[in-house]
Amino acid sequence: MTKQTVLGRVTQLARANIHSLIDQAEDPQKMLDQLIRDYTDNIREAEEAVAATIGNLRLLELDHEEDVEAAREWGVKALAASRKADEMRGTGPAAQADAFDHLAKVALQRQLQSEKEAKAAEPVIATQTEVVDKLKAGLVRMKTKLTELTSKRDELVARATSAQAQNRMTDAVKDIDVLDPTSELSRFEDKVRREEAKAMGRQELAASSLDAQFEQLDSLGDDAEIEARLAAMKAR
Repeated sequence: MTKQTVLGRVTQLARANIHSLIDQAEDPQKMLDQLIRDYTDNIREAEEAVAATIGNLRLLELDHEEDVEAAREWGVKALAASRKADEMRGTGPAAQADAFDHLAKVALQRQLQSEKEAKAAEPVIATQTEVVDKLKAGLVRMKTKLTELTSKRDELVARATSAQAQNRMTDAVKDIDVLDPTSELSRFEDKVRREEAKAMGRQELAASSLDAQFEQLDSLGDDAEIEARLAAMKAR
């Protein structure tokens, strides 16, 4: 996995719009579960790649420090050889002085080479430092996004569980309404009221018949009175 690939994946995943993904998903919980798995795997892979990138950067920095230190040491050796050559020219054979001057030149050549290597490494180190900083920032965003994903999934599961419980309660209430004994009592009450009304009708009918009988009796009494008065008139 190259550094550019890692950087591209980290950036892409860190910028992912979770809410948009949830809105487009047919099954948000399943989608979030898969996203969490993908994010976890990608974070693990990215961490390994970033660790390797950081390790390479640290090696470059160590090599740079060694080159800088080597250039300094070769400079010290060149100065010492040059001073020794100057000392030998005043007191000793010229050949020895030339030998020390040669050593000074060799040391200066090594110093120059170390300086070149250190200078050549500096832009590489700067670039790699920038890449590492971006990768670290991307990893932080990815981990934040993973926390957000996990929280969103937990919220969604809690809401789904609550909705299921409410649906079960609603279904239970519907079942209770269907089997509500008060509806049977209401029908029984209607039946009793009809029977009571029927009894009242019969009583009223019976009362009407009794009144007719009394009226008929009264009518017979009048007839008898008339007959008696007629007989009395004739007896006179």
